[in-house]
Amino acid sequence: MAWTQTLKNNDASRVRRGVKGDLPERQTSEQTLVRQLAVLIRNTTWRCGKLEKSIVKHLHKKRENFGRQGVPVSDMMENLDYTGDKKNEFLDALRRLEKRNIVRLTPL
Repeated sequence: MAWTQTLKNNDASRVRRGVKGDLPERQTSEQTLVRQLAVLIRNTTWRCGKLEKSIVKHLHKKRENFGRQGVPVSDMMENLDYTGDKKNEFLDALRRLEKRNIVRLTPL
């Protein structure tokens, strides 16, 4: 009888945490990318498109004016007005900049 009581208590604690049944849902790469901090490593826009140049320019101005290293990706999307339909283009541009070692993305 003690074993069934322990089992019921464990099930109740799992339900509260939301783990009962399947594994907890993983966040998509888009969600994790939006919750990151973009840090400018190099101020270069050679062979960059218009969108990449605007991202680098925005990061450079934030660093120059306010002295802080990183800017949250969600704030950049709002300031540069890349929400809604253009969101995926913006996130792809950030990935390209990270691949070229111009921007570093770190978790908040």
